[in-house]
Amino acid sequence: MRISWLDISERINYELQQRLEEGYDVADFRSAWEQLQNLNLSEEKFRTEAEDLYNKFDGIPSTVTNNHTEPSEWNEIVQLCKLKSEPVPSFSSDFIEDRILGGWLGRSAGCMLGKPIEKITRAGSIELLSSNKTWPISDFITQKGIPDSLLRKYPWNKHYGKESLKENIVCMPEDDDMNYPMLNLSVLERYGEEFTTEQVIQTWMSMAPVLTTFTAERVAYVNRLAGITPPKTAVIRNPYREWIGAQIRADLWGWISPGQSLRAAEFACRDARLSHVRNGVYGEIFFAAAIAASFRHDNSIAVITEALTVVPPGSRFAEAIRFVLALPIHNQSWDETVDALYQKFGGYHWVHTINNAALVTASLISSKGDYERAICNVVMGGWDTDSNGATVGSIMGTMLGAKVLPSKWISPLNNKIRTSLKGFDNSLLSDLAKRTVAIAKYSSK
Repeated sequence: MRISWLDISERINYELQQRLEEGYDVADFRSAWEQLQNLNLSEEKFRTEAEDLYNKFDGIPSTVTNNHTEPSEWNEIVQLCKLKSEPVPSFSSDFIEDRILGGWLGRSAGCMLGKPIEKITRAGSIELLSSNKTWPISDFITQKGIPDSLLRKYPWNKHYGKESLKENIVCMPEDDDMNYPMLNLSVLERYGEEFTTEQVIQTWMSMAPVLTTFTAERVAYVNRLAGITPPKTAVIRNPYREWIGAQIRADLWGWISPGQSLRAAEFACRDARLSHVRNGVYGEIFFAAAIAASFRHDNSIAVITEALTVVPPGSRFAEAIRFVLALPIHNQSWDETVDALYQKFGGYHWVHTINNAALVTASLISSKGDYERAICNVVMGGWDTDSNGATVGSIMGTMLGAKVLPSKWISPLNNKIRTSLKGFDNSLLSDLAKRTVAIAKYSSK
């Protein structure tokens, strides 16, 4: 049985790409791998030889040789970014409740918008949705009016994609992008703000079936089951260590740290090191900080600028965000902006951290404070559509608050979420928001 993201051939292919991005010369490894694949060996013999080849990768430290400064440990990030302690800001309880509920609702709606077309390319989405005149996107995706031939060519996401179509929505269906805020809520409720990375994985193992995780998270989960402890869980045979998985786990840390981007980032780093290194870690700390900053700022550029202060400036991630900030986003069409991002970052896998973070950042800037424009633009940008819709929706929802989010996007959720997480199925989003408020740190006005 082949299990996605754990298959030896899949991992070697992605390890070659990951090592190349880290600056290694992988020509000899690639040649050896190609020769092995052409030997026509029995399945058992092939696996043995593949394991031997991967063992050679394991002997090379997972460090960067590409002239970028990219530490993974929090104390090094603090020193490099010259981060200093921040005061606890004052907010009214009504303000915090509205903003945190806005984050939960905004994240859910953005995630559901992108869910049906996850894994479909940008060009495929244009072809598919142009057929029923729903491109550009301005509402939840519908199947009505799409020819059967296109539905066969571009099937909806098998993970509840059909349930996320406009005509089928009854609540927020299960999604890993929504599971992680609930898991992290549980971590804080169980262990408090002194939680450890080991307690994060223990929470996963007690609440989440392993196959509800993907890419780096699935590898880290299996590594821990094999007795490997964090942070080694992030690097042992984990070619997805700089992919988007940690980035989609950022929200809870920001929600419980209103106006405290440094606090949010530190929690996010503690979580991310379970499964990621370097730019994979930066994705989570950047967006945790952005969500925390969304309580204090009413425009996305201020949020992004503050969040960037917690990211090592010499990293590929920081370079990507600065590239976006330099684009004339307000003076060109959204398609032109997306074309520029694809030209610059199109070499990354569609669920890598860097390209998706750049797209999320660009969509936030393009929105000019409009929730609908933000989530629609990021989903139309392609790549990891549901994850990006969720992150954009979370930041915009937190910045705007629940009271002003458009009913068009929020009412179809019916305030309910489904999940396979133990103790969370059929939760009310309003209840999750109340539990989040209960553990948020701020000074009451």
